[in-house]
Amino acid sequence: MVTLLINSIYRATEGEGIHIGIPQIFVRFQGCHIGCVNCDTKESWDFDPAFTMELDEVMEKVEVLSQNLIKRVSITGGDPLHPSHVPSLKALVQELKARNYFVNLEAAGTRIVPEVFDLVDFVSFDIKTPSTQVKTSRDVLSRFVEAYGQKAQVKAVVFDKKDFEYVFDFYKSVPESVRFKPSWCLTPCYEPGEPFPMNRFQQVIRLNEDFGLPFRVIGQQHKWVFGPEERLV
Repeated sequence: MVTLLINSIYRATEGEGIHIGIPQIFVRFQGCHIGCVNCDTKESWDFDPAFTMELDEVMEKVEVLSQNLIKRVSITGGDPLHPSHVPSLKALVQELKARNYFVNLEAAGTRIVPEVFDLVDFVSFDIKTPSTQVKTSRDVLSRFVEAYGQKAQVKAVVFDKKDFEYVFDFYKSVPESVRFKPSWCLTPCYEPGEPFPMNRFQQVIRLNEDFGLPFRVIGQQHKWVFGPEERLV
């Protein structure tokens, strides 16, 4: 019997990154020890056994939501790659692939998990910027880009110029021979409780131009449409 800690399962349009606008089913794991200070889903941090679901229950919910129309699943969190989640995550991905789902994995950028990364169709790999107060390893990023860049985006949430320059330094640190395997995507930070940060978006776009246009700047569409407080959208 495979059990998983699942915060929520819901159908929504992808709101960020290079797949923005594509309808999919989101499976959000419960439990995260990374601790980004500007995280917008802190309710998913606790490893609370009240969120336990059996694999069959998860798949039933996915199938009901898909209505045989949507064959894409995005696995997010929390941190689905926390070591305690990996066995159940692997079982989930195997079952999804057996049912012909395209599987996207949201990875926090803290670790490479080949037994999972080899199975999924796409990985969104984070660079944690200074505003998150979490560090990303340059070595981990370079090894990820080398091994999995052809089916990935590298994504960073940017609050200010310091964050932008930090990501640019990471970008330049990746060997040029593999640097262009993934798409590099910047997401201007849009925090709960604040009005739409138009000036921040404009600043990130200008910085990208000043630094030679290395990145795609893509905001969080779901926050524009529903507001930064809304969940399951």
